[in-house]
Formats: sequence, C-alpha cells, structure tokens
Amino acid sequence: MARPTRWQTDTKDDHSEWYVERFRSMAAAGDDLGGEARLVDALLPPRSRVLDAGCGPGRTGAVLHERGHVVVGVDADAVLIAAAEADHPGPTWVVADLVEMDLATLGEPEPFDGAVLAGNVMVFLAPGTEAAALANVGRHIVSDGFVVVGFHVDRHLSLGDFDRAVEEAGLAVEHRFATWDLRPWHDQADFAVTVLRTV
Repeated sequence: MARPTRWQTDTKDDHSEWYVERFRSMAAAGDDLGGEARLVDALLPPRSRVLDAGCGPGRTGAVLHERGHVVVGVDADAVLIAAAEADHPGPTWVVADLVEMDLATLGEPEPFDGAVLAGNVMVFLAPGTEAAALANVGRHIVSDGFVVVGFHVDRHLSLGDFDRAVEEAGLAVEHRFATWDLRPWHDQADFAVTVLRTV
C-alpha cells in the first residue's frame, strides 16, 4: 500500500476539484499552459512515447499528444485523471501511484523515450519516497532516455535532497535551468528544471 502523499495530507478536501477548475479557467482565458510540453517536445524525436508522470488534469500530456507523440499520463488522484479524460481525449490516462506503478500490467508494456514530472510533482510525493518514485519512472524509460523534473525548491524538498534522490534512483543530472523556458540556473532561483538521463 502506497504511503499517503503530501497532495493527500497537506491540501484541503476539495483541492483536487479546485485545481481542475483553476486550469480549466486558465485555458478558457487563453493562458499559455504548454511551456513544459514545448521543452519536452524539443528533446524528443517525432512520434515518441512519453510518460507524463504526475499528470494532474492532463495539460502537459495533451500538448504533447497534439504534437504527435504517444502519451501515457499517470496520477494517483482519480479526480484529476477523470478531468484529463474528459478534457483531453487521445492520451491514455491511468490512476496509479508513481512509486508502485507497473505500466506493463496496465496494458503499456513498451518503454518510453522520455518522461516529464511537471507541476511540482516532486514536492507532493509522500515524504521519503522521492528516490523510489524517480527510480520507478526511470525503470519505464528506454536506455539513455530522459526524465525532466520541475519543482519549487523552497517547498518541502531541497535541491540537495533532490540530487541525492536522483543518485539513489540511478539517474544522472544532465542539465539544470531556473525555468521551463531555459533561463540559466543560479543559486538564488526558487525553481529548478532538471534534465536527468537513465544510466
């Protein structure tokens, strides 16, 4: 049984519904919700397989699907997956915990060319499971595939602890930026976007 995540323990009871409506409102207003997907798309050959790990209501996976990739989105929150299915048909959306997921048993046996953990996924994991989640995501990726992770470094998880989890997971840091549009990393940045490689 998966340990309770911070998404479950540190948010209000209606947080998932609020989160869904927030992004629906932003999409209706014409806000740019595809920044993460543009970076991931730049790392991929055409028509690649992409794992949207911690996909939420599906905004990143939806853009990658529109760009011709085969997308599987995974999230432990059934409310968010239901919203992804309703708002973004095309990708495959799966309810599963990142620490325990085995996508081969869920009808997705082929490995992925890359994965993305956007939307502060790392800081909402169950405390102490960061390395296990990264290792399990990495297990689903092809040899020399990538995992892109973005999160606020001042919320629950320090960059040092993240880097230790990366090493424990058997992944390697290839690049680090301060934003999804590739602004240079600096020590005062409150957000980190890190490109990891499987080794």
